[in-house]
Amino acid sequence: MAVEHDRILAAIDVGTNSIHMVVVRVQPFLPTFSIIAREKATVRLGDRCKETGNLTEAAMQRAIDALKRCQEIAKSLSAEQIIAVATSAVREAPNGRDFIQRVETDLGLWINLISGAEEARRIYLGVLSGMEFDLQPHVLIDIGGGSTELVLGDGQDPRSLSSTKIGAVRLTAEYITTDPISDAEFQFLQAYIRGMLERPIDELRAHLRPGEHPRMVGTSGTIEALATIHAREHLGTVPTPLNGYSFQLKDLRDIVYRLRRLNCAARAQIAGINDRRAEIILAGAMILLEAMSLLDIDTITICERSLREGLVVDWMLTHGLIEDRLRYQSSVRQRSVLKIARKYCVNLPYSERVAEFALKLFDQTKGLLHSWGDDERELLWAAAILHNCGHFISHSAHHKHSYYLIRNGELLGYTEIEIETIANLARYHRKSNPKKKHESYRNLTSKKYRRVVEQLSALLRLAVALDRRQIGAIRDITCQLSPDRQELKLRLQATQTGDDCALELWSLDSKKMSFEAEFGLKLIPILEAATIATRG
Repeated sequence: MAVEHDRILAAIDVGTNSIHMVVVRVQPFLPTFSIIAREKATVRLGDRCKETGNLTEAAMQRAIDALKRCQEIAKSLSAEQIIAVATSAVREAPNGRDFIQRVETDLGLWINLISGAEEARRIYLGVLSGMEFDLQPHVLIDIGGGSTELVLGDGQDPRSLSSTKIGAVRLTAEYITTDPISDAEFQFLQAYIRGMLERPIDELRAHLRPGEHPRMVGTSGTIEALATIHAREHLGTVPTPLNGYSFQLKDLRDIVYRLRRLNCAARAQIAGINDRRAEIILAGAMILLEAMSLLDIDTITICERSLREGLVVDWMLTHGLIEDRLRYQSSVRQRSVLKIARKYCVNLPYSERVAEFALKLFDQTKGLLHSWGDDERELLWAAAILHNCGHFISHSAHHKHSYYLIRNGELLGYTEIEIETIANLARYHRKSNPKKKHESYRNLTSKKYRRVVEQLSALLRLAVALDRRQIGAIRDITCQLSPDRQELKLRLQATQTGDDCALELWSLDSKKMSFEAEFGLKLIPILEAATIATRG
């Protein structure tokens, strides 16, 4: 058996406050990974234009400069791939997608936008890679610049995932105007944070079993900075690494009490707190204080692994390199799609037949009519399963309703552009072909994914036609491309002898125009004579 060689991978988290990168050595044989380099730049993408909400030119340029340095470091360490994701600042800014396109144009680096729930899931994966849960419940909290993620898990499936729009940069920019903070602003901010956290914490509590008392694990720069302050005061030194270091709620209250009475310059004099962290640490500390108080948890433990390490774990899962306690996560995409299908009362036996036909068309035309791979094949499967979910809203224009439900259904395991692609594939399984005037199609900011939709929606249309009566009338299909590549014969085998499949053939005839126009050939459906009983 061939031994797989170590692989070098870089993972970048484009956050609201900072850009972080880890470069890791993945050891497939074990399987595990070790961090060989880190890079961090405080770029403050969250300092957005107050009038428009747009990312500012200065912030975007700082981010591009930082990403270029990350690229250079990754290249110098022979990284085979760079995975980059962006979170709340880019997710919420009206020009966030323009920024992603600019990075792709300037640097050739594609940044994947991920939802808040997906960010929380990958944070969970990152923490699991560095900490044993022993099947006991843990609450994870990650306080970022623009959002705070809360996760409840015990090492198996996450029981609860949430992302709330409160972060250290966001709250400082929007609600702190005094320095030191005035009592009135402090009390307002405290009440605001508590109000924002009450719902996600109630949802998290609903997933706790009777008698369970979860431990709390904290990630992110804000919580590490608070742990650093605590360690210097109580130990006289800061442990290296901080991983596993704990401090209590009563000590956090003392720290917050002191921080609120210092101005920014004085906070920057605290050992281990730089100027940029000093500006936002009070708001971040207040988020942690309110979360711990609402959850009635008196101790928090630091984990230095978080989103960027979660990106590495997710990459290892999707490449089949992990088969141990994280194995359940490898099917998160499929399970998430099926969960959405059940939520919207999809006829699963029918959708699964459509998906089977779509994948057979994909596989049999790969290398002949298209060159898409496993990733795009999986997007086609998801779209086929969910293409009819819009019936949950209305039969009329249900393809458009399918787009909306998929786009807003919080599919886990996918990036925003992948969710957009699935939604567009479902949107174009009938009626109009993709057009630039359609807002849904314009939301695909990547030329690659627009091409995926153009080509694979044509396959999905045929797959839908092949089960027009939704009874499984067609048992199997075989594609046969003519030597001159001008015709594609689609040989069909009926399930029931004597069934002429007239409605399926009629539907194919009406749906094949998109396919023929897209691939520049003629489609000829042929119902195999042997499957039809002799009449007489």
